[in-house]
Amino acid sequence: MKLSLDFGVVFPVLVAGRLLVALTNISDALKHDHQLSTPLTSYLNLQEGIYLFKNGIDPYSGGVFRHSPLFLALFTTVLPTSRTVSSIVWTLSDAIGAWALVQIWRARQRVAQTSRDGLIAAIYLLNPYIFMSTLSLSTSPFENTLALVSFMFATQGLVSPSLLAAALLLQLSLSSILLLAPLIMLLASSPVSQLASPRAFSGNGKKMAPLVAEFAAYTAVLTLASALVSGGWAWVPQTWGASLTLPDLTPNCGLWWYFFTEMFDYFRPFFLMVFSIHLLIYIVPVCIKFQYDPLYAGFILLGILSSFKSYPTMADQGLFLSMIALFPETYPYLRYPIVTTLLHLHAALLMPLFHHLWLNQGTANANFFYASTLVYACANGAALTDCLWAGLRIAIGEPQEGFVVAQE
Repeated sequence: MKLSLDFGVVFPVLVAGRLLVALTNISDALKHDHQLSTPLTSYLNLQEGIYLFKNGIDPYSGGVFRHSPLFLALFTTVLPTSRTVSSIVWTLSDAIGAWALVQIWRARQRVAQTSRDGLIAAIYLLNPYIFMSTLSLSTSPFENTLALVSFMFATQGLVSPSLLAAALLLQLSLSSILLLAPLIMLLASSPVSQLASPRAFSGNGKKMAPLVAEFAAYTAVLTLASALVSGGWAWVPQTWGASLTLPDLTPNCGLWWYFFTEMFDYFRPFFLMVFSIHLLIYIVPVCIKFQYDPLYAGFILLGILSSFKSYPTMADQGLFLSMIALFPETYPYLRYPIVTTLLHLHAALLMPLFHHLWLNQGTANANFFYASTLVYACANGAALTDCLWAGLRIAIGEPQEGFVVAQE
C-alpha cells in the first residue's frame, strides 16, 4: 500500500496545528530543559543578552550570552521579543525548513511534485525532537532551517543564495563548517541519486575554488557586520570560541559536558584539541567515499555533527532522522531499523525521567542523566552506521542466492 498525502492540504494544516500548540504555555515548562537547549541556543540567555544590549551593556562581557550578534541585530531592530511573536517566528522557521526539505526531495527526483511531498513535510514537522525544541524556543531550529535552505538552493543550482545561507549558518554555529565540503561538491555536480551506480566525482572541479572564495567573502562580510553590531570582537571567543573551549559545563544531551566535568585541568587543553579534531577527521573520508552523491555525504556529516558536537540539542538529531526520508532507495538495505527505533524510544523516555529525578526531585545524580545520554548516543550511532551501511550496500544490489556480501 502506497502512502500518499496531499502537500497542499497537509502542510498548512500541520503548520497551523503547530502554531496553536506553540501559542500555549507549554514553552514555559520546556525552556529550562537541557535536552532541548544549551548555553549557545537558550532562549533565556537570548532574552538576557537582548536586555543588556538595549541598555547599553556589552552582553558578551559576562560570559552568559553566547548567541551570534546577528540575533541581537534581528531582535532589537526587526522583531520584538514578546512571547507570542517568538512562538510565531519559531514556527515559521520550522515551516520554512519543512518546505526546503520537500524542495530538496523534488530536486533529487527531478520532478515538480510527487505523492510523497506531504509525507516528507509531516516527517519533519511532526518529528518530536524538532517539535519540542521549537516549543522550548531554542535557537537550534534556526540552524536546522539554514542548513536545509542551503542544501535546497544547492540542489536547485542557485550558487549565491546557497553559499550565503551556509555563511549565515556558520555565524550561528562554528561546527557547521563540516557541511561546507559536501555543499561545494553538490553545487559543482547534481543532486540526483547515484548511490546505486557509484562512480568518480563527475562535477566540475574548476568551479570549486571560486565557490570557496565566494563563501569566504560572505563569511568575512557577515563577521564584520557582527563586529559592528556588537561593538568589537568580544563576541568571537564567547560564541565561536565556546564551541572549542567548552567554558560552560551545563548538562546537555551530548558527550562532552560530563567528560570535561570529571577532567583534571592539566589534561583539559589536550582533550579539547582531540575532541575538536575528531569532528574534522570525518570530512575527507566521507566526501571521498560518497563523492558520487554529495547530498548523501552531507546527510552523513549532519549525523556525525549531531552526535559529536560540543553543545548538541535533540533538534540536531531530529534533522538527521528527518532527512532519511530523502533516501527511500536505501530502506531495503537498512539492517536494524527496528533496533535503532527502539533505542531512540528508550533514550527519549529515559532522558527526561533521569533529568527530572536529578535536578527537580533530587533523588538521583549526574551519573543517571549521563547514562541516559549514552543510550541516546548509542541510538544516534546505530542510526548513523545503519545509514552508512545502506548507502554503501545499495551499490551491490539485491542479494543473490549462493553469494554472501563480506567486507575485508
